Amino acid sequence: MNIEEIAQFSKIKGLNLVGTGDFTHPRWLGEIKSSLEEFDGSGLYKIKANPNSPVAFILSAEVCTIFEFESKSRKIHHVILTPKLDLIDQLNDRLRRRGDLEIDGRPTLKMTAPELVEEVIAVSQDNLIFPAHAWTPWYSLFGANAGFDRIEDCYQDMARRVYALETGLSSDPPMNWRLTSLDRLALLSNSDSHSAWPWRIGREANVFEIDNLTYWEIMDAIKTKDPQKFKFTIETDPSYGKYHWTGHRQCGVSVPASEAISLRNFCPKCGRRLTKGVEQRVEELADRPEGRKPPDAIEFTHLLPLSEIIATVIGSESPSSPRVWEQYNRLINRFRDEYSVLLDASREEITVVAGGKIAEAIIGVREGSVEVTPGYDGVYGRIDLLAKDEKKKRPKRVGLEDFI
Repeated sequence: MNIEEIAQFSKIKGLNLVGTGDFTHPRWLGEIKSSLEEFDGSGLYKIKANPNSPVAFILSAEVCTIFEFESKSRKIHHVILTPKLDLIDQLNDRLRRRGDLEIDGRPTLKMTAPELVEEVIAVSQDNLIFPAHAWTPWYSLFGANAGFDRIEDCYQDMARRVYALETGLSSDPPMNWRLTSLDRLALLSNSDSHSAWPWRIGREANVFEIDNLTYWEIMDAIKTKDPQKFKFTIETDPSYGKYHWTGHRQCGVSVPASEAISLRNFCPKCGRRLTKGVEQRVEELADRPEGRKPPDAIEFTHLLPLSEIIATVIGSESPSSPRVWEQYNRLINRFRDEYSVLLDASREEITVVAGGKIAEAIIGVREGSVEVTPGYDGVYGRIDLLAKDEKKKRPKRVGLEDFI
């Protein structure tokens, strides 16, 4: 997709600010520079050819660092945000000394995590860096396979310059609240959309309420965790994530943390090691019981992508099928964007447009009464519309009405 296509699908989702992604890649940086321009000195960018577009861009990238720590190879992904195009040029000049920026849009850098933070901050104090999808088994801060048990071990003396953490699809705020060491960090939810499928954009998001929208106001809201500006995050049900439970994809085995521990993390079918899920990893590191909430925590709400809800209702194996998008487009044409459908439209209004079964499913997701069979070992979770009465206990969810 190009910049204009990203803006188009972001608008359909209901987003008004989206990351450019991949500014480290020379070809994509060329697209960014040719397509976008900063507006009003805000540190945010609009499309040159369509300055009235409701979707703005924030300059963003994801990079990977690989380094040794305590005789073990560590592989960590990080998100970088910056307000100025010239700062990208300066940062890329530094990073290309540590890795090939042309390999893909998420370059692998031979440097430690604290060295990366130091380089990012040295270019500008306005830059922000934080760990991406912090709990996935691979390439993450707390990853079971190549991560750390403490943020201080990963970022060392630069940990104080890390102000946020991306929860990832397989975890949500209540899971992260179980670690007191994370209380100081803002918990961010981003779509982490690396595929070409447009419905992946905006499956998770951060909701800000800022009168004068600028890069610096957003950074201030994140760093201070100001609930008047940083209102809440939109999370997929963490069970929907590809690594929520422990499991073995090849054998079709998936188990919750308690069962994985009793199995000593070996597959009961083939005897190989199970891929440790995020739920189990959180349980290993948690020093708080479930249900405890830090006093200054930012609120959240659980949702699921509209296309996936429709696909489940009509029995389609893929959310990309024409049958799914026929219903999806009807709803978007009536309610303007996906978030309006998922958060605001009434059961009666949805029924008129898309029928009672789709309306019931959307309201069920909104109210937290739809079960999701947990994902594991790279397999997405599965929405189960028949399991409403057997749903697992969940923390109290919030809706838009809690912020109005």
